[in-house]
Amino acid sequence: MTALSALPRPTAEQLRLPLERHVVGEAFVTSDSNAEAVRVLARWPDGAGAVLALHGPAGSGKSRLAADWAERVGAVPLNGAEAALIDPLELEGRPVLLDRAADADDESLFHLINLANSGGGALLLVSRSAPRQWSVDLPDLRSRLDAVRAVSIAAPDDAILSAILRARFAERSITPADDVIDYLVRRLDRSADTAAAVVERLDALHRPVTRVLARQVLDAMHAALDTDI
Repeated sequence: MTALSALPRPTAEQLRLPLERHVVGEAFVTSDSNAEAVRVLARWPDGAGAVLALHGPAGSGKSRLAADWAERVGAVPLNGAEAALIDPLELEGRPVLLDRAADADDESLFHLINLANSGGGALLLVSRSAPRQWSVDLPDLRSRLDAVRAVSIAAPDDAILSAILRARFAERSITPADDVIDYLVRRLDRSADTAAAVVERLDALHRPVTRVLARQVLDAMHAALDTDI
C-alpha cells in the first residue's frame, strides 16, 4: 500500500465548505493584492459616487471585505436574487451591500442604482467581474453599469494565503511549523476556499501536520482532480 492510498478519504460532509468564511474577530490582512480596495472602502462613501463595484476572483476575500464595510457603515446586506424581494423604497437613504450582484435581475439593479444616486444612500456591488462585463438587457441599466466606479481585488498573494492558512489551522487548534505553511503557500491555488479545503483534509487525518503529510494530501487532491477530468 502506498502512502497516498493509505490516506483516509474525507467524507462529502467533511468537504462541504462555505464559499466565504468570515470568522468573528479575525483581522483582515492587507497586502499588495487588496491594498487599493481596502483604501477605497475605508473612505467610501466619499462623495465621489454613490455606487461602487468591488470585483475579483473567487476566494479573493472580496465578500469578507465588503461585509466589514457593511458592518462599519450599517449597510443593508443583500445577496444576488434577494434584491428582488425587498421594496426599494425601504432602502431610501440607506447604504446597501449587494453581494453576487451580477445574479440580480435587471429591474432590481436598475432601481437600486437609481435609489443610491437619488441622494443620501450608497450601493456597493460585489461580483467576480466588473459591471462593464455583465450581460444585461435594459439599455438604461447598461449605461448606468458602464458608469459605475469599480475597484478590483486580486487573488490572494503569499502574505494573504499564509494568513488564511494560519487562521484556518488556528480554528482547529493546530499550529504547524513555518516550513509547512511556506510549502503549502508555494503549491496551493490562490484561493481562500482551496486553503480551507486543504486544512480540512489535514485535520481529518488526526495526525501531526508535517510537510510530508501536507505533500501527501496535496498529491491526493491533485490526483483526484486529474481523475475527474
